[in-house]
Amino acid sequence: MCLCWNNCCLASVLRKLFEESLTFARANFSPFRFSTEPSDTLAVRGAPTLLNCSVHNESPAKIEWKKDGSFLSLASDDRRQVLAEGSLLISSVVHSKHNKPDEGVYQCVATIDNLGTIISRTARLNVAGIPRYLSQPEASSVRVGDSHMLNCEVNPDLVSFIRWEQNKEPVELDQRVFTLPSGALVISNATEADAGLYRCVIDNAGPTKTSEEAEIQILPESGEERTLEFLLEPQHVSKVVGESVLLPCVVTGYPTAYVTWIQFLVTGMKNSELLGGGSLRIFNLTEKDTGVYSCMADNTNGSIEAQTELTLKASPQFLKKPANIFAHEATDIIFECEVTGSPALTIKWVKNGDAVIPSDYFKIIEQNLQVLGLVKSDEGFYQCLAENDAGNVQAGAQLIILDQDVAIPSPPPTSLTRATTDRLIPGSRGGAGPTPSAPRDVVASLVSTRFIKLTWRLPAEPHGDDVTYSVYYSLEGNNRERIVNTSRPGEMQVTIQNLMPDTKYSFRVMAHNRNGPGESSAPLTVATQPEVQVPGPAPNLQAVVTSPSTVSLSWDMPLTGEIQNYKIYYMEKGMDSEQVKPSSSILCNIMYKSVMIFDNACEMFMVENRWNSVSIMVRWQPPPADAQNGEITGYKIRYRKGTRKSEAAEITSGSQLYQLIDGLQRGTEYMLRVSAITVNGTGPATDWTTAETFESDLDETTVPDVPSSLHVRPLVNSIVVSWTPPENQDIMVRGYTIGYGIGSPHAQTIKVDYKQRYYTIENLNPSSHYVITLKAFNNVGEGIPVYESAITRPQSVPDPLPMLPPVGVQASVLSHDTIKVTWADNSLPKNQKITDARYYTVRWKTNIPANTKFKVANTTTLTHTVTGLKPNTLYEFSVMVTKGRRTSTWSMTAHGTTFETIPSSAPKDVTVVSKEGRPRTIIVNWQPPSEANGKITGYIIYYSTDVNAEVHDWVIEPVVGNRLTHQIQDLTLDTTYYFKIQARNSKGMGPMSDAVQFRTPKGKPAHSPDMSGTGDNHILVIVIIVSVGAFTIILVVVGAFLCTRRTTTQQKKKRAACKSANGSHKYKGNSKDLKPPDLWIHHERLELKPIDKSPEPNPVMTDTPIPRTSQDITPVDGSMDPMLQRRNSYRGHESEDSMSTLAGRRGMRPKMMMPFDAQPPQPVISAHPIHSLDNHHHHYHLGSLASPTCSYLHHQSSTRSIATPISHLDRAESTGESALVGLCEELHRPAFSTPTAHVRPTHPLKSFAVPAIPAHPMYDSAALPSTPLLSQTGPHSVKTASIGTLGRTRTPMPVIVPSAPDVSESSRLHEDNYETDELTEEMAHLEGLMKDLNAITTA
Repeated sequence: MCLCWNNCCLASVLRKLFEESLTFARANFSPFRFSTEPSDTLAVRGAPTLLNCSVHNESPAKIEWKKDGSFLSLASDDRRQVLAEGSLLISSVVHSKHNKPDEGVYQCVATIDNLGTIISRTARLNVAGIPRYLSQPEASSVRVGDSHMLNCEVNPDLVSFIRWEQNKEPVELDQRVFTLPSGALVISNATEADAGLYRCVIDNAGPTKTSEEAEIQILPESGEERTLEFLLEPQHVSKVVGESVLLPCVVTGYPTAYVTWIQFLVTGMKNSELLGGGSLRIFNLTEKDTGVYSCMADNTNGSIEAQTELTLKASPQFLKKPANIFAHEATDIIFECEVTGSPALTIKWVKNGDAVIPSDYFKIIEQNLQVLGLVKSDEGFYQCLAENDAGNVQAGAQLIILDQDVAIPSPPPTSLTRATTDRLIPGSRGGAGPTPSAPRDVVASLVSTRFIKLTWRLPAEPHGDDVTYSVYYSLEGNNRERIVNTSRPGEMQVTIQNLMPDTKYSFRVMAHNRNGPGESSAPLTVATQPEVQVPGPAPNLQAVVTSPSTVSLSWDMPLTGEIQNYKIYYMEKGMDSEQVKPSSSILCNIMYKSVMIFDNACEMFMVENRWNSVSIMVRWQPPPADAQNGEITGYKIRYRKGTRKSEAAEITSGSQLYQLIDGLQRGTEYMLRVSAITVNGTGPATDWTTAETFESDLDETTVPDVPSSLHVRPLVNSIVVSWTPPENQDIMVRGYTIGYGIGSPHAQTIKVDYKQRYYTIENLNPSSHYVITLKAFNNVGEGIPVYESAITRPQSVPDPLPMLPPVGVQASVLSHDTIKVTWADNSLPKNQKITDARYYTVRWKTNIPANTKFKVANTTTLTHTVTGLKPNTLYEFSVMVTKGRRTSTWSMTAHGTTFETIPSSAPKDVTVVSKEGRPRTIIVNWQPPSEANGKITGYIIYYSTDVNAEVHDWVIEPVVGNRLTHQIQDLTLDTTYYFKIQARNSKGMGPMSDAVQFRTPKGKPAHSPDMSGTGDNHILVIVIIVSVGAFTIILVVVGAFLCTRRTTTQQKKKRAACKSANGSHKYKGNSKDLKPPDLWIHHERLELKPIDKSPEPNPVMTDTPIPRTSQDITPVDGSMDPMLQRRNSYRGHESEDSMSTLAGRRGMRPKMMMPFDAQPPQPVISAHPIHSLDNHHHHYHLGSLASPTCSYLHHQSSTRSIATPISHLDRAESTGESALVGLCEELHRPAFSTPTAHVRPTHPLKSFAVPAIPAHPMYDSAALPSTPLLSQTGPHSVKTASIGTLGRTRTPMPVIVPSAPDVSESSRLHEDNYETDELTEEMAHLEGLMKDLNAITTA
């Protein structure tokens, strides 16, 4: 016995060692994969084609092919065969209009016995059609340098076979001559070598086929302007990432257009090139290349623009591929698969080449596959297949099920669930010690409809302290077990969830210690509780109007639940309140007054497409009796297909309230309406109602089958339910019923249309266990339900508090296109050092135009430099900080205006027209440059008779300000001129505009009345100048004669008299008897005005600079008389429209205009006030000007006045004798000057008035308003006059006005009677000379 036992024991040990060696030999993953997979192929009819496929593995694999999902039978096929490496060879492709046996979707299938099966990605085989030309190239004439396009439209699948020939020789393609994706040939910048005969050839697609020849003639450029137009505009295009694309933009016109791509300029793509100066080719497309592209062509005559959108598809790409897995039976695993692509992907899982159907044990969660309760048959190869419009990919992994006593190779694969990993840890620690015995007293302490709680006691022999437990459970009669582990050692209870109601489960518990798993407890069978039988919805509810105030309702009995009674809920249309009526039967009549309101239309209109696929049953009720307006004799049913206008009609009798419309099309939507007919005519019709016929005649004698699948995706407050229809498509399905609730699927019920395949159940509680049921129904009733459960996700953590926005945002302008933005972050330490992963978002925009969108940029520092801005533009900036999920609000805005820069474009729309009535005068008009880059401060007009002359040889006309028009006069008649304009701002000059040609008209300007009138004015001015000069000489002689007659003694007495005059005024009244002639009128226009001190030590005169332009002249004061204002205004206008001659100006010298007025010149005199030597009086007086002899002498030296504001001086009385003597004496004194007084007489021969020192303070009240002057710092004040002429370059003439001498009282008494007669005689003589001069000027 013992020997036998030993032999048996030895045999058992050897057998076990052999099985373990086989197990370890199998416990290696096989390198079974595809090394080559088929790809999409375009084949040619009658030609061979090859679909590649090869497998990498240590042992040979059997390779088969599928076409359109079915295996190909190639045993007796002499056209198609599988090569040794696995590729499929089709020796001769067959393709016709009605027979396409080779075109379709192919897939390679590889199988290794006792290992598994894998499938390749799918590949489509297309067959090129019969070559035919949809359009032929056409003959044309092309100008040298222009672009042209030759069309050759063929079948879309033959475009790749097109080539072009010129004079029956292949056309050499380059960046100037290229083909478009449509097959058209583009010739850009045409040359004479491009002339010839062109034809389009379809080659390598069967017999060679050529198009008609088209002759291209190359003509020389005529120089005539041709409007820009597109020969081909870019169209919307969709490409796959990684491919290349050509965006055509072919433009013709003269001058040759310059083509730019807006998106191309903005993004600065390096993977692109321009073909033919217009079309854009982009290589190796990436996601950033998607967007709207704008092709803009412009020349000097205008611009045109076309836009297109480039969208990209991304073929599926694996971010994470499934990994090989070792596992034990009864464990749960997850194959992870993460794929990206665009558009949306379709994910499928296959096991050994067969599709994985989701069930209770196989679940597709997002893109991953979860397998619950592994069994030995689950071993094999699992593949994740992803597909979209751009392509399809596959990746696989192998699953190996190990025996329970074989440890999982460490480390445990990450794709195992936590429960499985926890289960494997004890097994991996297998030791030589004893294992626990079976747990005791396993009972179900809590049983519900969806979960069961198990408890047990410690094993009798635990053999250790840290004992853990695993619970295995399965459906009764099913060998697929699942496992749940306890959460911590020593815990002896577990709750099994997600069970089905009213279902029996088998449970067993196994203990683990450090030595491994112990014995299993005896199986425990427990049944979950049944669902609470709440009645389901009443199916097949129908309502029929039996009278104007009654509706009859009928329904079928619910399939589940015990029925005690029913409640009918109804509501009047347009009302919110619902009413309830109890009922104990399935038939109920409801009395109502006005459920619907109809205007003599059918009261109730119901369409039923329940008959068959080509018929629609229409039912209705008559209008209310008070709205029938007589006896109804019939009803008219109008119907039409979709939204078409053509209608068909059928008429019934007045008592028939239904009509079957037959002979309709299958699967078509129809619109119907019904109207009642009386002897008076047809009443109003009901609204249009739609109904759709079925695709085929379906069976409705039985309820639908169970839906083939039901999937749920729980969210926090909702569950997305999706399903597929019943597999038996021959039974009518009119809709689906969705039931759901916590623990029971009958709490809420929703009905959806038969076309719908998904529904979102909303307003659910988070972290709650919901049961969902789905049933298909038709008029017979509801079909068999399918159940699913889901636990809504827990409530997400509330969003964190927002961060503090950045503060102290500042915008520092660096240049005309760059602004640096800086800010501070209060959430950072004081040193503002960033140590975490926060980043900042800067946004900016300008408000011109108002709808400008923000541009943004991210940075990880506290500064950001924004470039590419527009010059002289105000921008606003704000900043936001982001840290993880926390973001701040936008900060307060900072503003910055970029610096100006020189204009980057020339003035536009330059036009030259002749001025009417003045053939030698032209008017130049223009518009400001589109890119002024600052405030325009002026323009420069260049003109010349030679368009090719150097710039410095052109005549220039400066225009100050932002005027957009200018006159140029005295041009040569019948002469061609060329004009250019250049804009300037504070930063400099911009580019010149293109030359504009203008030819002056023919004429005889010498005899024009304007010129003769100007000549007369010149003669009159010459006469006046000669007269004034002669009169000035006379005055000088008379003044010299009077001064030399006085002896030295008399002069001393007079000085004494002048000195005493400042101290006493008691004899002032006697001077009233002697008054000088009234030669000094308009004295109220004398103005005392300070001027800057001359840098000379003893300045004697003040210069009045010649104004550079008419804008530099000070405007005329409002107090000036109207005649003077009009005269000054006229002179300013002539300055703007000043004449310019071609011969008088060359180079860059600015023009100096010297217009002559018809009026005589007017003086401009700047006089300085004179203080008396007695400083305590501080009188400002002009006694030195009292003498007509000396003052008039200076007056004759002036010519014209500068228009400046005018003030008044106090008038004072003075004796002519004392003033004359003072004037003559001061002719020999040194002069000092500071303030000036400007005199503006309105007549050139009227001198300024002579105010004197007031005799006594009592005279102040009668004086005119005075203008205070700056106080003098020296002991003497000297008056100087500056004489300037408008528009003339003349050196200012000094006018030396002597100070009044100090006269004593005794000398003044003696002086009153000194040679009074002689003085009166001289003054009378001067008055006569003045009258003669007035007579001359008046004539």
